[in-house]
Amino acid sequence: MDGKSSLQITRSGTGDYDDDGHAKRTGNLKSAVAHIITAVIGSGVLSLAWSTSQLGWIGGPIALLCCAIVTYISSFLLSDCYRTPDPVTGKRNYSYMDAVRTYLGIKRTWIAGFLQFLTLYGTGIAYVLTTATCLGAILESNCFHKKGHQAPCHFEGNMYMVMFGVVQIVMSFIPDLHNMEWVSVVAAIMSFTYSFIGLGLGIATVIKNGRIMGSLSGIPTDTVADKFWAVFQALGDIAFAYPYSILLLEIQDTLESPPPENQTMKKASMVAIFITTFFYLCCGCFGYAAFGNHTPGNLLTGLLNGSGFYEPFWLVDLANVCIIIHLIGGYQVYSQPIFSTADRWASRRFPNSGFVNNFYKVKLPLVPGFQLNLFRFCFRTIYVITTVGVAILFPYFNAILGVLGAINFWPLAIYFPVEMYFVQHKVPAWSRKWIVLRTFSFACFLVSVMGLVGSVVGIVKEKLS
Repeated sequence: MDGKSSLQITRSGTGDYDDDGHAKRTGNLKSAVAHIITAVIGSGVLSLAWSTSQLGWIGGPIALLCCAIVTYISSFLLSDCYRTPDPVTGKRNYSYMDAVRTYLGIKRTWIAGFLQFLTLYGTGIAYVLTTATCLGAILESNCFHKKGHQAPCHFEGNMYMVMFGVVQIVMSFIPDLHNMEWVSVVAAIMSFTYSFIGLGLGIATVIKNGRIMGSLSGIPTDTVADKFWAVFQALGDIAFAYPYSILLLEIQDTLESPPPENQTMKKASMVAIFITTFFYLCCGCFGYAAFGNHTPGNLLTGLLNGSGFYEPFWLVDLANVCIIIHLIGGYQVYSQPIFSTADRWASRRFPNSGFVNNFYKVKLPLVPGFQLNLFRFCFRTIYVITTVGVAILFPYFNAILGVLGAINFWPLAIYFPVEMYFVQHKVPAWSRKWIVLRTFSFACFLVSVMGLVGSVVGIVKEKLS
């Protein structure tokens, strides 16, 4: 047997198990692309027209393209960190935090873990808020269609947040990402559908208007300071819309091998980022072209604030339904890493506890039997309830997305992947590669700071107004 064949068997394992003793992974390029699109194209796409309107016709598209390039570089660096020390044959790192612990030590692992879970948790809050907004938009769209665009149509969103929370409590019993491929596929289909609808409505509105709205410098403001805050918040929103670094290694851990997981992941990242960038540019630019200075913060629910799409109402309703279905799946994709980490911690901390480790067979009428673990039931239920509660307290769509984007963008999507790449590839200090990546990291740090400041100012203004 030649060396290449021997290496392949060592890396792939035998029979029904992989080289690490876990059940054989079955993910492939298509499933990875579906997982990535589910993670990336979420509520962030709905804010891109507003972000483009703040940045203008030059700054908006450039910011979107730059963020796409940065995201691919980040995913390229991080995908090699799945195995240690060799990116093809080394020991697996099952999660983002496992990789940080292996390459950078325990202290920075705590920092990365805190930021990762904060971003995952915050994204769940954003999804709760967006889903409630979409449900309200459906009801208001129907109301405006029946009673006219000037009718006093308003529906309270808190009840819809609670309804979404109930659905997520049920969905939270899906064990892990390995059993969620169907959720990601459905969610990815929904994301394509509402993106196409938003794009189509934007094009139709531009044609109806007979001209392209907007300007090179974006929406004017009363003061220069207000313009700066708006631009900074727009950068935070764009930063939120792209990176998926905190889920990349979890997605990569679902891939079969051979071919090597890092090669499949790099291809999946390129395909997914190309697709999402196309939709982002189309939705952002056509949304701005359609509404100009009146571009709503959420493209498909803007009629709640007197702008956005009114007709055809059934198509607007369909788009919002697709968003809701997508966010139901997306919420789970972002929550499962927290769930699995809590499960592992509790099992290690309380190995003899029946509450933590025992599973009970449950059979309900009209529902197939399933296994219930009391710790999972309690922890995941409390988790969902808290995300709903925070969303009710701070229902500020664009500002919340900006804060999350800023928190995630530099530290998690740029700093840690670059530092791990340095360690794995033993990049010498002050070499050309070291200088380039350090400069790249610092530039992204400045963007992150601007996005965070602008978004915090936006939240304060909304809360005080």
